Amino acid sequence: MIRLFAAIALPDDIAGSLGERQTGLAGARWRPRESLHITLRFFGNIPETVAADLDAALETVRAPALSLIVQGVGCFGEGPSIHAVWAGIADNPDLNRLAGACERSARRCGLKSDVRRYRPHITLAYLNRPEPASVAAWIQRYNLLRAPAFPVRAFGLYSSWMGREGSFYRFERAYALSINSPGESLPRS
Repeated sequence: MIRLFAAIALPDDIAGSLGERQTGLAGARWRPRESLHITLRFFGNIPETVAADLDAALETVRAPALSLIVQGVGCFGEGPSIHAVWAGIADNPDLNRLAGACERSARRCGLKSDVRRYRPHITLAYLNRPEPASVAAWIQRYNLLRAPAFPVRAFGLYSSWMGREGSFYRFERAYALSINSPGESLPRS
């Protein structure tokens, strides 16, 4: 079994600017710079044979290159159940279609559908029963975050591994995005 997800890596300058916001929350487990990414689809633990099929399915995805903007911050959970803080991604229809193509690739390989609405974000820290007022103050402090647009010319397949200090990710494979990609294109719906 291997734990996999499809994601977009961040350029060093964007990851560095986000690192400047990774402060001010007691007990936060801030994600290291090399772990910052935008998840397109989390596949979970899958057999290696299905992983090979998934790789082949993702290879058929044809989508345009993107320009993304990191914008705003927020959290997952409410009150004492807040479990993460994140930086958001400005609405981008092409990004949503790319995430949809990753979802269709997963279903073609027999994986269960992810029924949650796609919400692109970059997880900055995991939290364990934080003081809600301190999370609210952190959000208020960084809510106007807006980084310059950055180009995205590929997405990747990553594996997730547990280590002594939490999970870490290993890049497995890249899939190019191109404005003039031949083959299957993403539907405009």
